[in-house]
Amino acid sequence: MKVINWGFIGCGEVTEKKSGPAFNEVEGSKVVAVMSRNEDKARSYAERHHVRKWYTDAQKLIDDAEVNAVYIATPPSSHATFAIMAMRAGKPVYVEKPLAASYEDCARINRVSEQTGIPCFVAYYRRYLPYFLKVKEIIDNGLIGHIINVQIRFSVPPRDLDYQSHETLPWRLQPDISGGGYFYDLASHQLDMLQDIFGVITRAHGYPANRAHLYEAEDTISASFQFEDGLVGSGSWCFVGHQSAKEDRIEVIGDQGMLAFSVYNYDPIQVITSSGAMNITVPNPAYVQLPIIREVIEDLQGINVCTCTSISATPVNWVMDRILGKF
Repeated sequence: MKVINWGFIGCGEVTEKKSGPAFNEVEGSKVVAVMSRNEDKARSYAERHHVRKWYTDAQKLIDDAEVNAVYIATPPSSHATFAIMAMRAGKPVYVEKPLAASYEDCARINRVSEQTGIPCFVAYYRRYLPYFLKVKEIIDNGLIGHIINVQIRFSVPPRDLDYQSHETLPWRLQPDISGGGYFYDLASHQLDMLQDIFGVITRAHGYPANRAHLYEAEDTISASFQFEDGLVGSGSWCFVGHQSAKEDRIEVIGDQGMLAFSVYNYDPIQVITSSGAMNITVPNPAYVQLPIIREVIEDLQGINVCTCTSISATPVNWVMDRILGKF
C-alpha cells in the first residue's frame, strides 16, 4: 500500500486541528472522503478542507473503492462498530482514543483484527510527542534513580456545558456514549502514557463518586493501581473542583529524585535531585497528532512499525473499567 487514501468517519472538533490536517502533511497520504450523519457538517467540512467527496452513511464511505484506510473520529460507543465494518472490508483503521467505550468492545475489535489480519491503530498520540519522549528519556536514563511510586493528580472546575439539561449534555457526559464521563475521556491519555513508560497495569481498584450531581457520570474518582513489575501508583480526578484546586500533574518518585509533568497543559517538566532542580521546556508540533499519524502511514507503507495498536491500547480500557467498577 503505497498511497494511503483516507476516509474520515466523523467530522468533529478533533479533526479540525489536532488530526485532520496532519493526514495531508505526510508524503503518500491524502484525505479523499469524509462522513457525518449531519449532511451540512459533512459538506461544510469537505468544502473547507478541500476534500472531494462526502457522505452521510458510514458504509458508503467504507465501500468507496478509492478509500483504502479509515480514520474513526466519532464518540467511543460507535468505535467498535465502525472499526469492525472497516476491517471486514479489508481496510486498516486509525481510531480516536479511547479505543472503545468498554473493555469488552476493545476485545471485539482485537478479535476481528486478528481474524482479518487488518491492523487497527489508536490515537494515543502523546506517546510520540517530543514532550513525553523527553519524560521517558529522563526516566530511562536513571536521572531520578529506581522508580518507587507514581501519582496522578487532576482537578478542574465544571464547564458551562455541564449545567445543561440531560437532553443537551455533551456526549462526554453520557456514559452510554462516552464510556464513563470526563474520566473515560481524559484519564485514558494519562493511563496510556504511564503504561507506555512503566508497562501494563495488572491490578487496579477505584472509588468513583458523583459529588456535585450535575450529571449522571462520576465526577470524582480516586484509584490505586500496580504495574506488572510491582511498581505501585495512585490517581485522583475531580471534574467539579474549585478553580483554586485546578491541577494537571503526574509525579514520578524515584530513590534519587522526583520528576513532575502535565498531560494537558504541557507545563515545563520539573526534575528535582540532590544536585538541584531544573525545569525543561519542550515544544510540540502545530498538529499534535502528526508524529503518530506519520508512524501509522509509514507502517501501512511498509517503511516503519507503529506500536500504538488496538492490542496495546486495550489495557487502558481494562484499567478504567476496573476503576469505575464496570466489571
